Amino acid sequence: MSSSLTTEVTADLLQLATDIVTKARKAGATHSEVVIREGDEFSTSVRLGEVETLKESGSRGVGLRVFVGQRAASTSSSDFTPEGIDHLISGALALARVTSEDPFAGLADTSEFGKLDYDLSLYHEDVYSLPTAERIDFARRCEAAAMSADTRIQNSDGGSFDAATGRKVLANSRGFAGEYRSSYCSISTSPIAMSKTGEMQRDYWYSAARTLSKLESPESVGAEAARRTLRRLDGRRVPTQRVPIVFAPEIARSLIGAIFDAANGDSIYRGASFFTGKLGEQVAAESINVIDDGTIIGGYGSSPFDGEGLPTRRKIIVENGILKTYLLNTYTARKLNMQSTGNAVRGLSGNPGIGNGNLFLEAGTLSPQEILREIKTGFYVTELLGQGVNMVTGDYSRGASGLWIENGELTYPVQEVTVASNLKEMFRNITAIGNDLVFRGSVASPTLRIDGMTIAGE
Repeated sequence: MSSSLTTEVTADLLQLATDIVTKARKAGATHSEVVIREGDEFSTSVRLGEVETLKESGSRGVGLRVFVGQRAASTSSSDFTPEGIDHLISGALALARVTSEDPFAGLADTSEFGKLDYDLSLYHEDVYSLPTAERIDFARRCEAAAMSADTRIQNSDGGSFDAATGRKVLANSRGFAGEYRSSYCSISTSPIAMSKTGEMQRDYWYSAARTLSKLESPESVGAEAARRTLRRLDGRRVPTQRVPIVFAPEIARSLIGAIFDAANGDSIYRGASFFTGKLGEQVAAESINVIDDGTIIGGYGSSPFDGEGLPTRRKIIVENGILKTYLLNTYTARKLNMQSTGNAVRGLSGNPGIGNGNLFLEAGTLSPQEILREIKTGFYVTELLGQGVNMVTGDYSRGASGLWIENGELTYPVQEVTVASNLKEMFRNITAIGNDLVFRGSVASPTLRIDGMTIAGE
């Protein structure tokens, strides 16, 4: 799409959004908010070299949230005709008039709206620059690299290539209007290995980026997927015991996600989090600094404004182990008599929720090898199973597999065990943080060592 046409289309969507806001006010809304999303997606998967799926799609939708006094309702549609827009507005107003009043409902104050005024580098046209045949070839090369890595790999769950672009427009009756575009591409593969005894194991690896130029090569992704799969072969159980546990970065990020969930304003005002009432208190080891930053250039969780039109920002959730802030949208901020932290997210319909920007644990100074070297006996976790986390009490129990640590070295694979503790204790018992922080999504963590957890095995 040429830059002039892009500008024209963008202006049209912005104008449409502001027009709908105006029409909703004239039709009886005290205030209104419009979000428009459009996007294109491409996806292909191959298995054993043959194309299994090939999908291309485009979508466009509009969502309207109206307030009649302190009654709120929302509707959404994919019909952009004048009749469709009129139906969208009348439907939202009809719903609002029969809903209950909510004293905390409403748009943010006018002074709170805004957006970042610099380019976050979220959109790159090159994610669609490859012809379809070459996109399929990326998936095929990724799988082939994994399959050729070792004779024990004779099967595969396939390889894939995905690309997507999107645009979001937001406007409201308090004068905010903004839009941004984003892009994404990825490759992945999931090989299956078989041991001499006939045991089968699978694992996967992937690379994702906002621009094709930063995607790792299909061959390197395939080789890493093979390495991860092969190291799982001939796994065994270990006796029940308490030893240091090291979480690989891609697993440790779920623990950082748990910190976000615990600091989520929705859970806080409902009293459904073990962080309720803990602002300003020590909730983790002094070495822990957890940050939510929606302003990182090119970040997967970056955006110039949040789901309500407030500028995104950098927030320290936990600083030196002390809980510094909750994560709030306008509604939860009012419930708690606080200020929004710019963490609103929303789809086309419904009320805004709370989401993260780029959420991460600040890296430490130790390499993963240095962390392992200090452990005489322990467990390196590479996969977690199940959903055994209670955010009210902090109780934590999940199935796990990984590699056993002996005298500072990774030795043999471990499977069919459970790791258990309480998140409140786990955050305090983080005794080592790696220097290997890499963003492969909007949530990231370096390698973590946690002491005091129980492994339930034989």
